Amino acid sequence: MMPELGKYATEVLSAYAVSIVLIGGIVWQSVRRDRKVREELSRIEKGRRNG
Repeated sequence: MMPELGKYATEVLSAYAVSIVLIGGIVWQSVRRDRKVREELSRIEKGRRNG
């Protein structure tokens, strides 16, 4: 299933690894931001109901 990359195998596999790490970082930041915004929205909505 893995194509023969020849002398460029290290570079190609490194590029794949870097891409996966960067995509993972973006997903992690998105999830973290989602949690923060959701908590803030919940707090604001709770204040409006009680205030």
